Parts: sequence; C-alpha cells; structure tokens
Amino acid sequence: MHSCDSLPARPHRAASGCMLALAAALLAPAAPTQAAITLNATRIVYPGDAHSVALTLANPAAQPYAVQVWVNTGDDDQTSTVPFMPTPPLFRLNPGKEQRIQINRLPNDLPTDRETAFYFNAQEIPQVEQSASNRLNIAVRTRIKLFYRPAELKDNPLEKAKDLRWALEREGPHHYLSVNNPTPFHYSFSGVELRSNGHTQLMSTLPMAAPFATQRYPLDAAPGADASVRFAIITDFGTNAPVTTVALPASH
Repeated sequence: MHSCDSLPARPHRAASGCMLALAAALLAPAAPTQAAITLNATRIVYPGDAHSVALTLANPAAQPYAVQVWVNTGDDDQTSTVPFMPTPPLFRLNPGKEQRIQINRLPNDLPTDRETAFYFNAQEIPQVEQSASNRLNIAVRTRIKLFYRPAELKDNPLEKAKDLRWALEREGPHHYLSVNNPTPFHYSFSGVELRSNGHTQLMSTLPMAAPFATQRYPLDAAPGADASVRFAIITDFGTNAPVTTVALPASH
C-alpha cells in the first residue's frame, strides 16, 4: 500500500539534529514502490457546510487500469459505516487520462466540536493480458487522509498549533516525548526531533495528534538536560509549515 502520510516514518528519512538535516529529511525522495495512478492531493479537508468535494486521479502510465475508490476509517476495515460516498466507485482509466472523483456527504451525526479523520482509498487493478500468464501484476493502493471539519470550527489550524503542549515523560524504564492537543484539529507532522545535550533523536513513527488528546512517541534513549523539540506540521494543502522549536520541561 502506498500512503501519502507519515512521511518521516520511513527509514530513509532519518537525519541529524540540525534544522538543515530535518529539512533534508522532509525533502527526501519517496520510497521505491510507486503507484501508477496519481492523485492531485495528499490529503482532503471536507468542510462541514459542503455537500461534496472533488479530487482528480490521473494515469501517467502506458497501460490502462481499473480503479476502485472508497472511504473508510483509520482501522482500514470494510465493515464500519462511513458517511462519505465517492463516485464513480469503479472505473477504467486509460493511459494519459484523468478522472474526476466527487465525494458526497451522507446524513451523519459526526461531532461538531472537533474534526473526524477518515481515509480515501484508490486501488489500481492492472489489466491482465492473455499473453502474460507468467507476469507478476502488483495492485497498489494509495491511501490519503480525509478530515471532516465541521462548519462550527472557525479557527485556523496553523494558528492554533501554538497551543500544542510538548513534554517529556517517563514510565518505568521507558521515556517518551508527548504532545497534548487541546484543539479541535488533527495535526500530522512531517518531522519531529528531540534535541538534548548536543544529541538528537528523530522520531521514527509519527501518529497524528488527535483533537483533545495526548499522543506519545517512544524515545530510544533517556533525554538529557536543556531538551527541545523541533517539528514541522503538514498543512491542509499537504505542504510543510515552517519548522518550530519548543523548549521542554524536565521529564516526570
């Protein structure tokens, strides 16, 4: 599966602790496995007052593909009911052509005081040729985040990011970097690194910081004194916000 999220979690994005290294990690090339079908977005923000949103899929490859699209939850299951229906759900996409997908919102009782996260999926199905019985065809799925943002939320997520509270925590022999999110928005990070005593730890996995919740990231080693965290948030447009540095209190 090809995902447009959690970019720094891949090993080839590891970097040293300076801002230049963090920026280099954010700009590192993608993993070798590539989807043939491309999307014109890396995430979708669905305004609560919109009846539908649209995105475009393109096929730059030399062969046609059948493509199936759907929306599901973060658990990636096919049983949970979701209030979004993309159309057309299944279609043929010829070489060099594009297909506009419209995602329609169905009646729902989603929370109005916070965002709710879903995922948009595009599964490509290669055409099987009769003469290629011994050829291995790999069907790649692209999965991007879809955030339902209620119309009641008027603040700018990037401006509210200043309310994120970072801290160091200890639980027995284990040490963590935590971020408390008191806002109604989800925050995805393209890079997070901890600096202390001249040493740097780049977080290897970066789950989102969900609204009104605390997310912890395990540390490989105990942090020293004068610790700080440097992070970059992924914006609504899939770009990286400027790197921010925050001093951290001692772990407890």
